[in-house]
Amino acid sequence: MRIIEEQQFWAEREQRQALNLDSSIDEAVLGIIQDVRRRGDDALREMTKKFDGAEIQELVVSSEEFKEARALIPQEVYTSLEKAKQRIESFHAEQKERSWFIQQQDGVLLGQMVTPIERVGIYIPGGKAAYPSTVLMNAIPAKLAGVQHLAMATPPRQDGKVEPAVLAAAEIAGVDKVYKVGGAQAIAAFAYGTETVKKVSKITGPGNSYVARAKKWVFGDVAIDMIAGPSELCIVADEAANPVFAASDLLAQAEHDEQAAVVCVTTSRSFAEQLSVQVSELLGQMERGEIAKKSVEGQGRIIVVDTLTAAWEIVNTLAPEHLQLLVENPMEQLPNIRNAGAVFIGPYSPEALGDYMAGPNHTLPTNGTAAFSSPLGVYDFVKKSSLIQYTEKALGAVAEDIIRLAEVEGLTGHAQSIRVREGSVNAIGTID
Repeated sequence: MRIIEEQQFWAEREQRQALNLDSSIDEAVLGIIQDVRRRGDDALREMTKKFDGAEIQELVVSSEEFKEARALIPQEVYTSLEKAKQRIESFHAEQKERSWFIQQQDGVLLGQMVTPIERVGIYIPGGKAAYPSTVLMNAIPAKLAGVQHLAMATPPRQDGKVEPAVLAAAEIAGVDKVYKVGGAQAIAAFAYGTETVKKVSKITGPGNSYVARAKKWVFGDVAIDMIAGPSELCIVADEAANPVFAASDLLAQAEHDEQAAVVCVTTSRSFAEQLSVQVSELLGQMERGEIAKKSVEGQGRIIVVDTLTAAWEIVNTLAPEHLQLLVENPMEQLPNIRNAGAVFIGPYSPEALGDYMAGPNHTLPTNGTAAFSSPLGVYDFVKKSSLIQYTEKALGAVAEDIIRLAEVEGLTGHAQSIRVREGSVNAIGTID
């Protein structure tokens, strides 16, 4: 793993500022979206055969397939999924918002009404790995929010079946319907509907670059949670940190994807050298070593800085998806962190803990978007309506101000809509 100095990090950062989007992905995604809108289920079946190698007639997972999946997974796996559900549910229950009302003054009632989104579609990737944990992380907050119709799309295996653990997680989390559809075509189906797939109002869940671009293209016709890029981990370490822990955590993140970004910022040159050695040694022991190696070689960096102050400047610039603190007195450093999706505090809070069992959501902002966005939560599955109620007397008390401001803006119809109300006439005199 390459060791660089702070100055080199900033120089490389400047060189990478220009974002090079692959226009061929956009062209392919737009073609897929248009085809799904035009041909519906037939397009989904053809694309499933083309991209996933699976012949699919029924796009919806049947009750028999759910039963078969339940029988195929070991009981201990099912138990672990249930335990994860309990922890995720307990954490996210604290995020539930309530409607509220205030009697601001005589005759004025104001408030905010919180209502769940009626139809939501969650996307669960397939391909390189199965992600039952991501099912739980997307479905549980949606159910807590009160979503009435929760659907899931995920690519099938070549035998036309969905991974059993993914189906088990969907059942545990209360997903109402599962479609055997993957890729950008699944996003298009959720956004616009087909003969079988019902249109939703919001789409959540991660995916590859085609899924991410599809979500961006359909945004506005439906809501989305975020544009998720490759996964990221940034570790901040001092001379007392354990290099084996740090190397293991970086590689755990690197095995997700060849484009995963793994960075360590450290105040110790000695630790940096030990960490680099440990990464090399542990790579050879990994089942997904080739994927992790490409990630480490392409996006991996160990950045040596003089002070923790410099480290926090780098962290807040990167705004990483996952931030791990392997420094002395880590709680004291939290005020220095402004931008991070999730913060893992201390040597016994590895990022993998957050992926599965801690409770907070592992669907997190990537690619620097933690500077302005948040982890997926219950709040992503509700919408809010303002409530306004005035009596005749209360409206009359502010009528003159409304009319004056409306006329300043040239909106005389607004002004007249106040004048015609008897209370405002009594308050401000005769109608002109």
